[in-house]
Amino acid sequence: MSETDQRVWLVVGASLDGIGAAIARAAAAQGDRVVITGVEAEPLSMPEGVAVYHQLDVCDTGAISALASQFSRLDVLVNCAAISRRDLEDDLDVFRQVIDVNLIGNFDVVRHFEAALIAARGVVINIASMYSFFGSPKVPAYGASKAAIHQLTKSLALKYAPHGVRVNAIAPGFVVTEQTKRGRADTVHYDAVISRTPFGRWGQPDDIAGPALFLASEQAEFVTGQTLVVDGGYSIG
Repeated sequence: MSETDQRVWLVVGASLDGIGAAIARAAAAQGDRVVITGVEAEPLSMPEGVAVYHQLDVCDTGAISALASQFSRLDVLVNCAAISRRDLEDDLDVFRQVIDVNLIGNFDVVRHFEAALIAARGVVINIASMYSFFGSPKVPAYGASKAAIHQLTKSLALKYAPHGVRVNAIAPGFVVTEQTKRGRADTVHYDAVISRTPFGRWGQPDDIAGPALFLASEQAEFVTGQTLVVDGGYSIG
């Protein structure tokens, strides 16, 4: 496949060995050109097949604009940047920070890459969460932000459909990532997730990569405005 034939992906929030990195690695493995970002100066490790990393704070509109100016077209945008602050989100400043990153930052990325997505008749994949649908006293801001991502996905799908751009989301269940490390240290919570999940385990980042490839593919060309739940059956229990 020549470079001009490659689809171009931007995976925002892929600097750690989590869901973003797994999606980036899977996209690169099928021959696509993948660019990743993260708030850190350097990624923890570059996903195999990915050569380009940009440091990006999704709360920095100027930085988003500067990055977007480098893309004349973008086939797939994955919005994976998110934070949670378990047991701290009752603090108003922390609550605002979580909303700023998880909701406003994600929206700002889509806004700045709009022209590149339209030029490619591209795809947006937002990362929602089980907490889009379930309440949690431990992460109220995270849950609120992810519920908003679920709704924002619908609104953006309607906005961009006339331009041939599809917008969907994935709602992972409980996945083993750096972000869930503190929650997994709570053995009661950890075991409760396993007990309720029909497959009897926590998810792995690679479990989310396949659904992302599907949503970005021609097989999903009539799918938009949907949030695909990938949770090992947790939500049907």
